[in-house]
Amino acid sequence: MLKALLRRIWRGTPRSLRRYTSRVPHQRFTATAGGVVLDPQGRVLLLKHVFRPGSGWGIPGGFIKSGEQPEAALRRELYEEVRMELASAELAFVRLLPKLNQIEVVFRCEANSEPQPRSLEIAEANWFALDGLPADLPPDQRRQIKRALGDGVK
Repeated sequence: MLKALLRRIWRGTPRSLRRYTSRVPHQRFTATAGGVVLDPQGRVLLLKHVFRPGSGWGIPGGFIKSGEQPEAALRRELYEEVRMELASAELAFVRLLPKLNQIEVVFRCEANSEPQPRSLEIAEANWFALDGLPADLPPDQRRQIKRALGDGVK
């Protein structure tokens, strides 16, 4: 009887309030999409971000907007930052970054054009052979590249 009463009260509550109260106890995450982009010679595209901590070098990517698919977000970010388009993008892996409350979707991609930095966020864009990655490339970025080019989705 109590359950029925609570159910009627809940259903009588405005929809916006029900939605808000159901979201409050849940932890929020941001979502990003990144790409390990290869050229025909098998070199990896790295961008030197002005605002990225450390060396600044890393794989391209950015935040996924509300309602946006991860691959579309990666393609948008690449075009916005370096006016580049992809020939293909294949899901490599998804990972959780608990300290940042972030979910990251990483793709293995083939380039369809050359990068042309056009954003204030990007200081430089270069292709690097796998055995010639920048010495100061963060270890996490190295792991992402290796994982994306390894076995793929697990």
